[in-house]
Amino acid sequence: MKTLTTTEDLQAFCETAAQHPYVTVDTEFLRERTYYSKLCLIQLAFSGDGENDAVLVDPLADGISLEPLYALFRNESVVKVFHAARQDLEIFWVDANVFPKPLFDTQVAAMVCGFGEQAGYETLVRKIVKQGLDKTSRFTDWSRRPLSEAQKTYALADVTHLRKIYEFLAAELTKSGRAHWVAEELQVLTDPATYDIRPEDAWKRIKTRTNSGKFLAVVRELAAFRETYAQSNNVPRNRVFKDDALVELASTKPRTGGELGGSRLLLREARKGAIAEGILEAVAKGVACPAEKHPKMDRSKEKLQVNPALADLLRVLLKAKTEAEGVAAKLIAPSADLDAIAAGMRDVPALSGWRREVFGADALRLCEGKIGLAAKGQDVRVVEL
Repeated sequence: MKTLTTTEDLQAFCETAAQHPYVTVDTEFLRERTYYSKLCLIQLAFSGDGENDAVLVDPLADGISLEPLYALFRNESVVKVFHAARQDLEIFWVDANVFPKPLFDTQVAAMVCGFGEQAGYETLVRKIVKQGLDKTSRFTDWSRRPLSEAQKTYALADVTHLRKIYEFLAAELTKSGRAHWVAEELQVLTDPATYDIRPEDAWKRIKTRTNSGKFLAVVRELAAFRETYAQSNNVPRNRVFKDDALVELASTKPRTGGELGGSRLLLREARKGAIAEGILEAVAKGVACPAEKHPKMDRSKEKLQVNPALADLLRVLLKAKTEAEGVAAKLIAPSADLDAIAAGMRDVPALSGWRREVFGADALRLCEGKIGLAAKGQDVRVVEL
């Protein structure tokens, strides 16, 4: 197996790959000690089974530029195939502001083709390629050099088997006419907003039972400071301070270094220096926030007047539709969306796009009393009223 360590070799491979209809892509990265993922290895393969049809690319090699790869990503005549692409795409977007186009995600395609919810790569290799995978190298340190032969073999398998998986799923989608379903699902993966983490919105991820505007104002400022500090210093947000410490600080509202030192949950490193200063400034800013600018938790879904009987009927309809179509139920509508529809909400994903074709249109007709459900043996059928 070949490992590319120079820009020239990467350029040559990408030029060859550009003559093929698709290229499979995977990455190995580390994120335990950084805010942004550290790219450690890239695996590439194009159609065929020759010795040079699949390679490893070492992004840590001295002087190598990934621009030839990014040029291939921009080449819309070549499909870029990933499995569970979100984290890979985030790396390339953060590094070079580029998304691979056109994109194909075999995990999404597998869900559409009836392989269940979030089908793993190992499952697809076993069911489609009819082979097993050696996963012993999965959690190794990919930043260490040299890579072992076991690591290289494991990494390369992530793109070589992906070729047969892609060809099988693409053929199934063509046969079923569902390619546009996958295209709709992938739009969110190539939307920059998906990866835009705004510090001012970080507070919305903090779990708290308190609705007090004063308390939430401090939470917002602390969360914004933590996110900004983590991004600028490229450290995990929990290395700055953890969520439970954030909630404690929002409750105690320390004003001085001495009061800050009394925190039970704050990491020792956060009790001094830039982090301590940032915490005190954030607390002071949150305390001084006027009432009209206090944040409010979105509790709208908690107040929904759900019709339980209708919600149950919608679940039966969804089960019937997904069994008939061979699609994972959660791909169409999670339980919370069914409750929302039963409460009268209409701005839910299940009622638009391809989901409307499969389920949403009949779900609305059921809500309006235009259809009913009848059981015949093991089947549930839609009955016009």
